Amino acid sequence: MNNFFCSDYSRQVGEEIIGSATNYQTYILVECPTPWMTEAFNSKWVPENLRDLAIKTHSSKKSIRFLLIANDESHRKKETTVLIYHKPEGLITGYQKHEFKIPKIEQVAEVVQKWLTGKNTDYQIENNITRDILICTHGSHDQCCAKYGNPFYFHAKNAISELELNHTRIWRSSHFGGHRFAPTAIDLPQARYYGKLDQDSFKAILTRTGEIQLLENVYRGWGILPNALQVLEREIIFSQGWKWFDNKVAGKILQQSLDNNTILAELSYETPNGAFYTYQSKLVKDEVKTRVIKGSCHATQECVVVKYAVASLDLVERKIPIHANSYSY
Repeated sequence: MNNFFCSDYSRQVGEEIIGSATNYQTYILVECPTPWMTEAFNSKWVPENLRDLAIKTHSSKKSIRFLLIANDESHRKKETTVLIYHKPEGLITGYQKHEFKIPKIEQVAEVVQKWLTGKNTDYQIENNITRDILICTHGSHDQCCAKYGNPFYFHAKNAISELELNHTRIWRSSHFGGHRFAPTAIDLPQARYYGKLDQDSFKAILTRTGEIQLLENVYRGWGILPNALQVLEREIIFSQGWKWFDNKVAGKILQQSLDNNTILAELSYETPNGAFYTYQSKLVKDEVKTRVIKGSCHATQECVVVKYAVASLDLVERKIPIHANSYSY
């Protein structure tokens, strides 16, 4: 066994975790019992037509991420749950969920293909689940997700039960990046990414209570934003607190230097009471926090992980309805 654990190394060198959330247009989550192979869709329970669809979609360079998910009941169920999370245009708080209960996993590829091409699909259901949290436990892909992800999955299940969060589900997930931050999670539908989680920080995230600064060590960023903007969003979170999570947000990169060391970014948001703000920010490469590291347990070469700092922040637009209270950064 490889004795190098990338997550231990990331902690030792003090790598900052913000800016590591990935940005996809669509997540397609397919329930499939474990164990999973190193390449998840090569696993024995994945039918050939679904494997082919995942490979074809990946090679098309579309912004779609296929993942396998499972819980403790998955190997006993006769039907297969499929969750499609799709990012709408404009200002958003997160993704839209489409949930399917499909009689056989062999039928999943056809249903997903129909959905991707805008055709009517069967087997879609409605339920009262408002949150799906994915914990990467894909130890055959990276041993850190076995060492840290597996035990954390059980802690996460217990936390949901203790807090009586009946509308939240916890899933094991195949690899979604950032295993050097294990245990790592995606909180859907918002698509916020977390890593280096412990029980206290996870309970704060579940309930959106407690000291907001704890996010400094566990918040990887918001998956609706480009990576560089994720550090800007975190700064705003620290200023506004948990209420920030209720806002609709959009962000984009306006300009970036050829060497990517300087970025001009724009972030707009709308509060629940209708106030609207747009900020522009200059982001610069943070020489102190940029690291040269091995990105995974089996990496043969080190890579440079560039981190950004917020150099300036300017309010460029503000619209406050008459009924709204002042609410700004």
